[in-house]
Amino acid sequence: MDIIRTNTRIDFMGRRKLGLILSAILILLSLGSLMTRGLNFGLDFTGGTLIEIAYPEAPELTDVRGALDAAGYDNFTVQTFGTARDIVVRLPAEVAAEEGADVSTAALEALETVDAGVELRRVEFVGPQIGQELANQGGLALLYALAGILLYVSFRFQWRFAVGAVAALVHDVLIVTGMISLFKVSFDLTVVAALLAVIGYSLNDTIVVYDRLRENFRVKRKGTAEELANLSINQMLSRTVMTSLTTLLVLLALFYFGGEIIHAFAYTLIIGVIIGTYSSIFVASTAALMLGVSKQDLMPVVKEGADQPDQEDLPARFRNT
Repeated sequence: MDIIRTNTRIDFMGRRKLGLILSAILILLSLGSLMTRGLNFGLDFTGGTLIEIAYPEAPELTDVRGALDAAGYDNFTVQTFGTARDIVVRLPAEVAAEEGADVSTAALEALETVDAGVELRRVEFVGPQIGQELANQGGLALLYALAGILLYVSFRFQWRFAVGAVAALVHDVLIVTGMISLFKVSFDLTVVAALLAVIGYSLNDTIVVYDRLRENFRVKRKGTAEELANLSINQMLSRTVMTSLTTLLVLLALFYFGGEIIHAFAYTLIIGVIIGTYSSIFVASTAALMLGVSKQDLMPVVKEGADQPDQEDLPARFRNT
């Protein structure tokens, strides 16, 4: 890994304008989708009824959906849950308001047309007011996470780095949410959890790059801020790429083999890992440079009479060039 790191000489900062253009395009696309298409809110936020049933034999989902269509239901979702025999049906709040407590009974009668041996396992109802509260709390959770990160990075590094880190995270969340809107992926509480995980993943990558940048600022006397940012990113590139690739392998397995119940969760994390890796390389460092971060901002205060480390005592990669 050290060989890969020391031999990498990619001029990331020289291409940062291209990165900013790409980010601007993705942000505009995301904002346009959010304003025109909106989010496909799931039952957690809109309210409605969840019915879990089990068939004696695995049914065709098209047959289950056809039975509900024939019974006059609209805007419902049908997903497998666990095994192929277990089915989850989500009915919107309007259906529950019209049919009242009999909604599960009426839906079960429609589902029995597929197989009379169907078994009702569970019925849950989420009211619209509760759904609105969940939406508000999910949004507040994202804001609190960003505010906490701003304070942490300001204390741990320097305020310019903190603004750069939060800018990268806002960039990531906005683009990921836009991709959810663009492809009409169901937005429920699992997606909110995935967005929080994306924030943590992206921040971890950003902090690793920032930590190496601070280290290089302190031990290298030559080189501009742009050159040291390039050096820091290249030094951590192999670690970043390997972490992202191994994470994506797991997420792709969940996406294709985990079933529809976690489809939206896995999709959000896949997009988040890709965008988060990109932003930790281009957006976070570029934002810090645009804010004017310099060696003086990160140099430790030298006490009078304190001994300074000799260059020969430092590892080769940390010696001044």
